[in-house]
Order: sequence, then structure tokens, then C-alpha cells
Amino acid sequence: QVQLVESGGGLVQAGGSLRLSCVASGSIFSTLAMNWYRQAPGKQRELAATITSGGITIYSDSVKGRFTISRDNAKNTVYLQMSRLNPEDTAVYYCKAKWPRNGAAFWGQGTQVTVSD
Repeated sequence: QVQLVESGGGLVQAGGSLRLSCVASGSIFSTLAMNWYRQAPGKQRELAATITSGGITIYSDSVKGRFTISRDNAKNTVYLQMSRLNPEDTAVYYCKAKWPRNGAAFWGQGTQVTVSD
């Protein structure tokens, strides 16, 4: 079992930046593929960014060039650096971990990001 705790959300003006953090419990963090998802009000949850255990990163078109996902295995932490935020980025942001060994997936509780005009 892996527990995930997100932090770093808040209210920011359009054009601003935020950095989200997600800390994982346990000793297998380095083997996990990590994702950031987001869910805006009234919309489906969507995948924003992925980082594999090997450090390969993948972004959705909506965040590419503005968001950066990274990980620090020594701290069991994955980050999402968000810049040039706009109101369409307003959502609850969720951290997800997937263990490739058995496909098990774990979710954090989410952190709210609100971007004002």
C-alpha cells in the first residue's frame, strides 16, 4: 500500500506560477510511475503529466510547455511546476502512483488550484 499526500495548491492570478508536491509513503517510490491528473468542475478527470521510474516525462497538449513534472526519489516526492497559469487550469489536482510490477494504482486526496482572471 502506498499513501500519497499532495500539497501546494492555492489561489493564483492568471500568468502566475505554483508548484505542487506529492509525497509517497513506503520504500518502493523509485519503482513507481507517477502521474498528475486534474479535474475541473463538471468535467472528467484528465491526465496532465507523467513521469516514469526512469525519468521519462509525458505531457498533455493542454499543459505542454507550461508545466514540468519531476521527481526526487531520495525524498519520495513528485512535483508539478506550473507556470503561465490561466483560469482553464482551475481544478483539483491529484497525484497517482502506479506500480508496474502488478499494476496497482494509488491516489492522493487532491489539492485545489484556482486561477483568477
